[in-house]
Amino acid sequence: MRLVVTGREGQVASSLVERAHAHPDVEVIALGRPELDLAKPETIAPALAGVRPDLIVSAAAYTAVDRAEDEPELAFAVNGAGAGHVASAAAALGVPVIHLSTDYVFDGSGERAYSEDDEPAPRSVYGASKLAGEHAVARANPRHLILRTAWVYSPFGRNFVKTMLKLAADRDEIAVVADQWGNPTSALDIADAILHLAAMLHGNKGFASFGVYHLAGTGETNWSGFARHILDTSQAFGGPYAAVRDIATADFPTKARRPMNSRLSTEKFAAIFAWNVPEWRKSTETVVRRLPGGETKQALNA
Repeated sequence: MRLVVTGREGQVASSLVERAHAHPDVEVIALGRPELDLAKPETIAPALAGVRPDLIVSAAAYTAVDRAEDEPELAFAVNGAGAGHVASAAAALGVPVIHLSTDYVFDGSGERAYSEDDEPAPRSVYGASKLAGEHAVARANPRHLILRTAWVYSPFGRNFVKTMLKLAADRDEIAVVADQWGNPTSALDIADAILHLAAMLHGNKGFASFGVYHLAGTGETNWSGFARHILDTSQAFGGPYAAVRDIATADFPTKARRPMNSRLSTEKFAAIFAWNVPEWRKSTETVVRRLPGGETKQALNA
């Protein structure tokens, strides 16, 4: 099976390439700029057709949440129209598309974990652009799986785990927001879930469980709790450490409004696909374990 993922340098793409090594029957091809550029629609269909995929994972996105407030046209061109073009190209090739979305499609005002039946209400340009992408994907290709995830981290690229470790190498205390709650999610776990889905989809013309699903780490915490676990784990493995000081969202203003509640219920995903996302603390430890020691300085300075 040939699985093509958009976004060559992204966390999910990098994780898929790595995790596919344990699946000899799966070939992962990562496509990115300039060959495939979501801001240039004319590049999308030819790039995807040229590699003859059996399944397309739409992971490339405009992810600069605050900058999107100043660049709404680009955010919507990439996350909205661009995602739709990827799904349309998949439909033209007769293959399913798995599209990655976000907790930012919700306003975060709820007091429980969001289910797939809850009405989206994004509070930021980024969230609105990702919701537009969900709609575009659904319109363009009925054979779609839209996976909403949250608080993604991995050994690759830029993310909260690596930021905390980098800051801890330079200071004794880090101030971290304590009133936003969510599910830290390892991109390695996302990759494993996608490979599980790919095996179910491959050659199964009768697959009937397409739609929207939530896929996030098991368990919940706030950003400061996440930071503490990262740094405690790092210290245990001989890496950098700093104390964490709780602050409120109001103490750390950002241009884009963040959901105060980003918790996502994964009950539907587990029930339909018989696959459970690992507990977030264990997945965090797996990633942090790879960063201290010989890889730490290189990874943090990347």
